[in-house]
Amino acid sequence: MKKLFAEFFGTYWLVFGGCGSALFAAGFPELGIGFAGVALAFGLTVVAMAYAVGHISGGHFNPAVSFGLWAGGKFPIKDLIPYIIAQCIGAIAAAGTLYTIASGKAGFAIDNTKAGAFASNGFGAFSPDGYSLQAAFITEFVLTMFFLLIILGATDKFANSNFCGIAIGLTLTVIHLVSIPITNTSVNPARSLSQAVFTGGEPLAQVWLFWAAPILGAIAAGFIYKNLLQQHGEPDKIVL
Repeated sequence: MKKLFAEFFGTYWLVFGGCGSALFAAGFPELGIGFAGVALAFGLTVVAMAYAVGHISGGHFNPAVSFGLWAGGKFPIKDLIPYIIAQCIGAIAAAGTLYTIASGKAGFAIDNTKAGAFASNGFGAFSPDGYSLQAAFITEFVLTMFFLLIILGATDKFANSNFCGIAIGLTLTVIHLVSIPITNTSVNPARSLSQAVFTGGEPLAQVWLFWAAPILGAIAAGFIYKNLLQQHGEPDKIVL
């Protein structure tokens, strides 16, 4: 249960901090943090929770990460569904908190006919810059695949684990810098579901892509790392 609570709180903080920055601070008049600020917010939430509770649960905070670690032989299949449920509940709870806070401003309403409403993900007319379903799928697949390759490499027994949280957080920052204009960045099915639940409409109808593409990309990364990259003997010495 401690592992599941760690995943709940870790995912809650990721969605609250990342999506909260997008909702409240990204476009604030004159002082808005913009895309770069939102990207950094997502990265920092992962860094913080990786060091806070990563030692308890492994610090997944993302169903795609759980699938990728399973495919890479680093996570037991019996824990897959419980982790995903805890992550989704944490994400939806965070989205509910954000909705409650946003409702405290006069005139607040979610316009689910616009791209990025309530920090939701989308493609086509619901992509921030009008990218197609195909473009969105490729983006989410490739970025999640590399995200998992970096996670698997940074947490490998031969890697310097003291800095793995920083490497993972910076990677998530870069991912957002690339893909916010394309899909509003998912690479995390729980994060996509949580915002879509409160947005409804077409963003909720499109959420399937933000489960399928990240999970498939993560599974591909797990198999690639396990079969092509993972070091089984003593690591090669680095000559400077």
